[in-house]
Amino acid sequence: MPAVTESAVLDALRSVKDPDLHRDIVALGFVKDLKIDGGRVAFTIELTTPACPVKDSMREQARAAVLAVPGVSSAEVAMTASVRAARSATADLSPIPGVKNIVAVGAGKGGVGKTTLAVNLAVALSARGSRVGIIDGDIYGPNVPIMLGIDTPLESDGEKIVPAEQFGIKVVSMGFLASDDSPVIWRGPMLHGVIRQFFHEVRWGDLDYLVIDMPPGTGDVALSLSQVVPVAGAIVVTTPQEVSLADSRRAVRMYQKLNIPVLGLVENMSYFVCPNCQHESDIFGRGGGERTAAEMEVPFLGRIPIYQPIRAGGDSGQPVVIAEPESPAALAVFSAAERLAAQVSIASYRKPIIPVAPVGPRA
Repeated sequence: MPAVTESAVLDALRSVKDPDLHRDIVALGFVKDLKIDGGRVAFTIELTTPACPVKDSMREQARAAVLAVPGVSSAEVAMTASVRAARSATADLSPIPGVKNIVAVGAGKGGVGKTTLAVNLAVALSARGSRVGIIDGDIYGPNVPIMLGIDTPLESDGEKIVPAEQFGIKVVSMGFLASDDSPVIWRGPMLHGVIRQFFHEVRWGDLDYLVIDMPPGTGDVALSLSQVVPVAGAIVVTTPQEVSLADSRRAVRMYQKLNIPVLGLVENMSYFVCPNCQHESDIFGRGGGERTAAEMEVPFLGRIPIYQPIRAGGDSGQPVVIAEPESPAALAVFSAAERLAAQVSIASYRKPIIPVAPVGPRA
C-alpha cells in the first residue's frame, strides 16, 4: 500500500465544507493536530462554536473522506470548538476583557416574550458547551432574576461586581439592586451610566457570548449600547400578527442605523398545539416573522410555539430548556440558539460595514 502523506489527507479533507461559511475545513483552519502512523490517521476538527448543528455529520464526512485515501486503514476524528469573536464595525469602542461576543435580544414592542426567549437562548447556548453571561438591560422591568430563580444580592470582590450564577450562566440585573416593587424612574444619562457599569465594572471573566436582554422599543438603552461596547449583533423577537411585525421592522431599522448587525429574527408564540388532539392553532397568525425576515433580508432563526410550561418556567425560575429539554418548544429554542451561534460565526469572518456617519454623540 502507498505511504499516507499529510498532503494527501488534507487534500481529501478539502471536500468537507462548512455549510454556513461555504468554505472547506482546511482553508478555514479547522483541521488541527494531524497525526499519521502508518495507515492510522488521527486529527481534530475545531469548530467555531460548540453549538454547531452539523457537528456529527461533518465528523462523518471527514472520516469517510480520509478513509478513501489509499493506504488509510483507520481515521480517528475528534471534535472541539473555539468560539471566534465577531468583527464589529464599532471596534474602536472599549471591549470587555475576556468577552468575545455581545448579542442584544430586542423587540419593537412589549409582550412578545423577549425576556423569556433571551433567558432560554442564554441557557441553551450554555447547555451546548459555551461560556455565557446575561445582562438584564431592561432597566425599567428587570425580570431576568425571576426567570432564572435567583434572589441573592450581587457582591463585590473589592474592585468589581461579581455576577450571580445560575444554570451555568453569569447574571447581572437591576433587579438585584432594587426592591421588588420599587420603580426605576431615570432619565437617559442615568440609564447610560448603569449600562456602562454593567459592562465595564463587572468581573465577567472569559465568555463566548454575553446576551443583553434589551428593553422593548427603540429607546435610550439601544443607543447607549452602540456607544459603549462593540456589539456582535442583535436578535429581534416578534409575534406573527401585523401590529407586532410593524414594530419589529422599526427595531430592525434601528439596529441597522446604529450599525449593529441584525443576526436574525425569531417568531415567538408562533402556534399552539392542543395537548389533547395535537391540532395546531395559529392564534396570532403564522409565517409573518419569516416573511418579514425575507423582506428585510435578515436571517430567520425559527418559530417558538405557545407552550404553557414556557410561561410556568418563567414564573418558577425553571427555563423550559432546563425543565423540559426534549419538548418541542425547548427543541425549537435549541435550534434557534444553534442558528444564532452560526450567524455569530459567519460574522466573525465577514468584514464589518463601516457607517458613513456616526449616529448621535459619543458619550
